[in-house]
Amino acid sequence: MMPDANGQMQKHTYSLFPNSLFGVPGQGKSGTVSYSLANNLEMKVRDDNDSIGEKKISLIENFSISQSYNFAADSMNWSNINTSLLLKLTKNFNLNLSATWDVYTYQLNSAGNPVRVNIPRWKAGKGIGRLSSTGTSFSYTLNNNTFKRKRKDDKETNNSDNSNRSNNADDPMANGPSSQNGTPEEQSHKDDLKLNSDGYMAWDVPWNLSINYSIGYGYGAFNKKKMEYDGKVTQNLSFSGNIRPTKNWNFSFSASYDFNTHRLAYMNCNISRDLHCFTMRASFVPVGPYKSYNFHISVNSSLLSDVKYDKRSSLRNGITWY
Repeated sequence: MMPDANGQMQKHTYSLFPNSLFGVPGQGKSGTVSYSLANNLEMKVRDDNDSIGEKKISLIENFSISQSYNFAADSMNWSNINTSLLLKLTKNFNLNLSATWDVYTYQLNSAGNPVRVNIPRWKAGKGIGRLSSTGTSFSYTLNNNTFKRKRKDDKETNNSDNSNRSNNADDPMANGPSSQNGTPEEQSHKDDLKLNSDGYMAWDVPWNLSINYSIGYGYGAFNKKKMEYDGKVTQNLSFSGNIRPTKNWNFSFSASYDFNTHRLAYMNCNISRDLHCFTMRASFVPVGPYKSYNFHISVNSSLLSDVKYDKRSSLRNGITWY
């Protein structure tokens, strides 16, 4: 028995096997019977492009519902109802929803706190179950190939140019850059060059941007008039990106948006540069309570790992950005 924040004695149960190899066994007896149901729904529509004249469209890709009943329990025999729904909206985009439904009612104890009681909702005239939690998330990634459209004639032209060069012994590009005269450093530099179909150096900047949005619904504050928990919606938006303007430069960032305060909750930026024999890295957090920066430069060789320079800010002092 331990007192709570209000001074009331509360009973706490501890296991005799904490941190055991196979986990802690369940409390009490268990004699469970469970049921589950899964189904999908499709529709046939007319298809003018097919000789048969019809095609199938998926309305509900998968719908499932499950629940269990414990005969050995002295109370709270019914478990919550778990449901899941999968909708195939487009060819590359699916919507997956999962939800939990509470089947019991709540009352206030002597301390005025809400407690779950052994009265099913259907006996209290409140329906079969109440939505207690649900949520879903969406993510999408953009990169430099997302909006790139390769035309077939350009590809055929490149293939024909390459074949002509390979068959032409007089072409200086037939044997690649290694056939040219020059120092090894110049040859390696020429090997890094990429030429387009017109013979100019191709300027390629790899980049990517990932966006992730999640929304959830759950119990919030307890409403003593309705004797129910009020619903609370939580949202989270995070995004991250990376860009390499040159072979040796790399820029990346990650951030998240707080819908309650309507501002960026956290943001981290990273910059790195390959200096051949050295590596330089810098990172900084420009917003939020953890504003800081970190700079590092070191020798790439493992034999000279102690040759380095670090400069970082102190979280205790804080940083003022102007």
